Amino acid sequence: MSAIGKIIDKVKQKLADRFLRNLGWLGLSELFIRISRLAATVVLARLLSKYDYGLAALVLTTNEFVNVFTQNGVWDKLIQSDERDLNQLCQTAYCLNWMVCGSLFIIQCLISVPVALFYQDNQIIFPICIMALVYLMIPISLVQASLTQRENRLHVMALANGLQVSIDNVLTIILAFLGWGMWAIVLPKVIVAPIWVIVHYVNNPWRPSREFTLINWQEIMRFGRNILGVKLMNTLRNNLDYLIAGRFLGVEALGIYYFAFNAGLGISMSAINAVDSALFPHLCAARSDPEQFKDRYFSSLKTIAWIVFPLVLLQSTLAPFYVPIIFGQKWLPAIPILILICISAIPRPFANAASRVLWALDKPHWDLRWNAFFTAFFAIALLIGVNWGIIGVAAAVLLAHGLALPMYSIWVTRNMPKIMRSQNVLSPVEVNP
Repeated sequence: MSAIGKIIDKVKQKLADRFLRNLGWLGLSELFIRISRLAATVVLARLLSKYDYGLAALVLTTNEFVNVFTQNGVWDKLIQSDERDLNQLCQTAYCLNWMVCGSLFIIQCLISVPVALFYQDNQIIFPICIMALVYLMIPISLVQASLTQRENRLHVMALANGLQVSIDNVLTIILAFLGWGMWAIVLPKVIVAPIWVIVHYVNNPWRPSREFTLINWQEIMRFGRNILGVKLMNTLRNNLDYLIAGRFLGVEALGIYYFAFNAGLGISMSAINAVDSALFPHLCAARSDPEQFKDRYFSSLKTIAWIVFPLVLLQSTLAPFYVPIIFGQKWLPAIPILILICISAIPRPFANAASRVLWALDKPHWDLRWNAFFTAFFAIALLIGVNWGIIGVAAAVLLAHGLALPMYSIWVTRNMPKIMRSQNVLSPVEVNP
């Protein structure tokens, strides 16, 4: 019995280490991404005008609102589903992805005109349509990518994301030097999209059949509608400050804010996204063991704290020194904005971890209700803050996140045992060792 206990302890230790290994792969990928993005940000800051930055922000924001519908919960359902249902769900998901992404291509092209009319600038119509081409590539490998994450082979995700974004940044630098203005930011994102598709297609053996089927689509949609709702709320919050700043303060003011956001929060969000990608399959794999589930959750919180606190505090403290040296004197007005936004990153990964707990325990609708409330609260804060200009918008971002997100994280943590007891069955998700 003692020998068996030791074996079990070793297996548990291996599973715990897997989260750190996956985090390491994603962190290494993000390191390469950040180095290339830093170089791109420096070049863009010196070669592009604030107006070009503002135009690019409008194009990318429009694309973000449409793109969120590709994150419709299909991916997450494949990660969370039982092994016995997986093959059929994959084929259904493949067909659903083509239907959704084909529709999004048409929708994004159609809405480019009203968006241009709203912001009174026709230069953004064609770039918005060009970016829609990505939707015609995504479905080829979307199922393979979700299966790779389900199997905890996150080194493949790290490779795909690292190559795609790093080459994107290199192309951005080249086009900026060639004087392409806004297109230096927009066009590379379309050119590099096939890289993500190819890496996931080659590294996962699943292939669709020729059969068109929507069997069990209700099961996917039932789970996915709440996930989609959550991601819609996230996308709205992530871009609401851009929309309000651009509409009420003008494109040039939006350019300053967009620079501050990317130069500041971009680095912190890279670390947060790496933790987020590794955490969900890590929790799903322990759904059948309540004690192991809680251990994984609380150990992940410690990991998040060790990563996020030093990174954010170091970056915000050094901002007054590195911004004028690296990016140029013209971005000095962006420094206080950068610091405020950067500090707002601290509570975000803890709230994300709380959300993944609810997803893994079949309670995404609870997370949706919270996100609807927080989005409304955030919008009110921004509308008040915009009266004090860009600095008021940044202060509203910090206060809204600093007040609301810790309360949500604490509530989920305290109620997690009750949620787990309410589950009649916690089915294990089988993953490859």
